[in-house]
Amino acid sequence: MTTTIARMQHANRGSHFQAYRFHGASPAQLDPFIGIDHAWMSAPTFPPHPHAGFSAVTYLFLDSETGIQNRDSNGNRTLIEPGGLHWTAAGLGVVHEENPAITGRAAHLLQIFVNLPQQVQNEAPFALTLLPGDVPVVQYPGVKVRVPLGQFADARSPLAPPTDLTLLDVSLEDGAEFLLPIPLGHQAFVLPVMGRAMLNGMEFGLEDMSVPHMPAGPEHATYQLKAHAGNTKFAVFIGVPLQQAFFSNGPMAFASQEHLIAATAAYHRGEMGTL
Repeated sequence: MTTTIARMQHANRGSHFQAYRFHGASPAQLDPFIGIDHAWMSAPTFPPHPHAGFSAVTYLFLDSETGIQNRDSNGNRTLIEPGGLHWTAAGLGVVHEENPAITGRAAHLLQIFVNLPQQVQNEAPFALTLLPGDVPVVQYPGVKVRVPLGQFADARSPLAPPTDLTLLDVSLEDGAEFLLPIPLGHQAFVLPVMGRAMLNGMEFGLEDMSVPHMPAGPEHATYQLKAHAGNTKFAVFIGVPLQQAFFSNGPMAFASQEHLIAATAAYHRGEMGTL
């Protein structure tokens, strides 16, 4: 079993938005994920903007000083609370915006861009919300695992998103160990959120993304993660690659160039609505 440590890119905007970003060298490197941003936002940063063909997922860590106000052109108005998650399946297209609920206080979050299976990319957009108290939690000595998406051990998130994947928010006390099983055929990434960790003896920190490489033989592989020199928090992303064509112009992504062009034209005609 081998592991690659990839460097995150800085994507700051002034003093009110700091982020580490991982968008990969090619779509296949992240599939079914498109990109992952680990960010702190304390003031409005991005104006209303469109998405189409994929999903935009926002997860707030429990240490966020404020929530995130999410609104979209479908009429959804949602306060994402610390520890909660909001999934926008853009489908044919939607315009949305997210801002800190209280300007000047930092929302600590993950923005996760997830590809949609081709057969649902042209369906109507919709949103899913998970409250902090509804996130399942698994605990072992020195280990706490929140399961906002997917399944871990006997805990399963109540959300049923259009792309099946797992997101784990893992906290380790100093010296604690976490065993991470990854099923055969799944893509996996480990992103440090606080402190430094060891994955199969390889150290990585806040500016790194750890990418385990799955062996071809067994039904699953198990990776060992340890807190290194203090308490550690990290996020785990697991999904089955969709292995479909990928055409993107940034805010939109489809499995065909034809649908990408059509969605772009629809947005410029105002058919995705406004805020």
